Amino acid sequence: MTFQRARSEEQREIRRRAILDTAAAMLDEMPVADVSLNELSRRVGLAKSNVLRYFESREAVLLELLDVFLESWLAELADELAAGIEAHAAPEVRAGRLAEILSRSLAGRVVLCDLFGAQGGVLEHNVSVEVVKRHKRSSLTRLAAMSELVRHHVPELGDGAQLFCLMSLVSAGALSAYVPPPPSLLAAYADEPALGVLHLELRDALRISFTSTLLGVLPRA
Repeated sequence: MTFQRARSEEQREIRRRAILDTAAAMLDEMPVADVSLNELSRRVGLAKSNVLRYFESREAVLLELLDVFLESWLAELADELAAGIEAHAAPEVRAGRLAEILSRSLAGRVVLCDLFGAQGGVLEHNVSVEVVKRHKRSSLTRLAAMSELVRHHVPELGDGAQLFCLMSLVSAGALSAYVPPPPSLLAAYADEPALGVLHLELRDALRISFTSTLLGVLPRA
């Protein structure tokens, strides 16, 4: 697409939305590390200098997308938890269902996990203090919303709900770096099957991580 120069706030918002939508489409095709400002500019039909009028860097685009994806995921997670956790079940049963639902939900959102994995080491670099502050404010709001969701279904967590949520998102980002395995690793597993014991599917790895964290934050009887 080719845009004329934006002359109103409505037009500017259309440009911003087009940039975000194009970046989101790119993330369906490639990992975060491969999304370049040059390719983004080409696909959206704007010169790179014009893209930078709306977002100060590639990282700023991806940080905003992270917030958009996180908000969308939390809205869906609320329904998944409501449907999947029996309110009158024992605490350990509800905690187990929480770990299962979270792992399934996040494993199905590899792009979101990839963005979490890149957040601290990549995305929060090459951005201004104002962009980081805006992003952190939004992140705290999302974390509070997730903590409230978790606490609603497993109230026994109390104040530990926020720590559990934070560590869950960090774990999702870290573990997603191993998915999918590179061809060389798959070839090694095929050549020497005993090495495959080190390989876990993302959903299984997340479930184990979440369950272990829950055991650490649930109050002892």
